[in-house]
Amino acid sequence: MTDVSPAETARPLSAFDAVVWDLDGTLVHLQVDWDVVTRDVAAVFEAAGVDAAGIDLWEMLELADESGLRDDVEAVIGEHEDEGARRSDRLPHADAVGGFDAEGVCSLNCERACRTALDVHDIAAHVDAVVGRDTVPTRKPDPEPLLETIRRMGASPEDAVFVGDSIRDEQAARRGGVAFRYVEEAVLDDRVHADS
Repeated sequence: MTDVSPAETARPLSAFDAVVWDLDGTLVHLQVDWDVVTRDVAAVFEAAGVDAAGIDLWEMLELADESGLRDDVEAVIGEHEDEGARRSDRLPHADAVGGFDAEGVCSLNCERACRTALDVHDIAAHVDAVVGRDTVPTRKPDPEPLLETIRRMGASPEDAVFVGDSIRDEQAARRGGVAFRYVEEAVLDDRVHADS
């Protein structure tokens, strides 16, 4: 695991060449009933004769890979996410998008839903790269989706910062050697530096 130095955690967002944002819980709140999604995904397994009783949605994604049902499962989840993106709530941190030289989105939501939410909230034009759960073979906290986002932005990990709201986001950044900010401290961080 690559670690980030304490000096890196003190830098304001504006000091980085590239800012990568998580989507749900960071820029927007997707209107998705995850209990309904889990039920609908369980029905996919049941129809295929695969036992998925008692496991959560993340475990179902793993099981989908193992049982050859990934495309079917992704289709169900993606449909819910895309509809949730259309009805999503814009969060205050979305107002910061567009204020940096290079920006991307790296999310555990499917890429289509990410793009839908960015379009709905008129911030897509400011985003240079979008990597969703289904864009690359691995998912956060594996660092590859984040690193792929940074590559698509034409930046390097040491010059980028990832802003997110979950431990998976933080782990992905740490494992990829990328600076990380929880979204609340990222906004405060730049305000503090701007005022000093």
